[in-house]
Amino acid sequence: MKFVLPLIAAIAALALLALAALAFGHSPLELLRVLIGGSVGSRFAIEGTILKSVPLLLTGLSIVIAFRAGVWNIGGEGQFITGALAAFLAARFGVVAALAASLLAGAAWATIASLMRLWRNAPEVLTTILLNFVAIHLLGYAVNGPLQEAAGQYPQTDSVLPLPTIGSLHIGVLLALVASIAAWIFLYRTTAGLRLRATGFNPAAASWAGIRVDAQVLRAMAISGAVAGLAGGIELLGVTHRLFERFAAGYGYSGIAVALLAGLHPLATIASSLFFGALATGAGELQRSAGISSSVATLAQAVVILALILFGSFRSRD
Repeated sequence: MKFVLPLIAAIAALALLALAALAFGHSPLELLRVLIGGSVGSRFAIEGTILKSVPLLLTGLSIVIAFRAGVWNIGGEGQFITGALAAFLAARFGVVAALAASLLAGAAWATIASLMRLWRNAPEVLTTILLNFVAIHLLGYAVNGPLQEAAGQYPQTDSVLPLPTIGSLHIGVLLALVASIAAWIFLYRTTAGLRLRATGFNPAAASWAGIRVDAQVLRAMAISGAVAGLAGGIELLGVTHRLFERFAAGYGYSGIAVALLAGLHPLATIASSLFFGALATGAGELQRSAGISSSVATLAQAVVILALILFGSFRSRD
């Protein structure tokens, strides 16, 4: 039953998109046909959906881990960017070094917020959002300054060594699936994961039981940031191959919708990310063939979140 409400929310999002099409003079059935065809109607479309789903899956996992610990990490965007920046700087040493750097950078960026919470009692909702803006401007400075391409024509970096591929998909797809399974094992099959979830359920009770709540906050934020940073590193090495000002494309915020639709479950996040990845890919086809703005994918994310809040699943816990 716990996945019924997310399913209703997803259906509600599609229904509202169809109604929106009708309001603007388009056929709802035609919109859905193009949306589905553009996301899963061909091998090329399916591959595009999978590639779109990878950063969504990882940023969604980032949110799942943080929210399960009762930590409101809204900084996935900044952690995604810093992970990509670190991956770019370490790419000269190889793919493994670049991915490791993205993990460490994302964890370090998230830890800034948790340290501010512990030191000054600053709410992480506020500090993580502010750190997003810092990361965005840091990226803008980097691609317009010290990291700008050698040709100096555009605000972007030179290309980096790409990730190895399996067929036509980069290995980041496999890494994201492994991360999802690892997150499930960590949260539900280890003592450390139990402590983390207990902190999220009731910090006072967890403290009374001997769990160091502050340590759990630091751990959850660091792991959450590391996963978001890895998403940035994989996106850089596997898809864009270079950094530019709008590199993040809202993946950090979209991860919140992915996590909520999944009911904050690591394995359900796979299906949730595929749903939003399909929406994003199909929305691109809508813009190309029907002249409908691709921002309908963002509208669908908003509808999903609102529907989940409406039915009371926002604060659901296992």
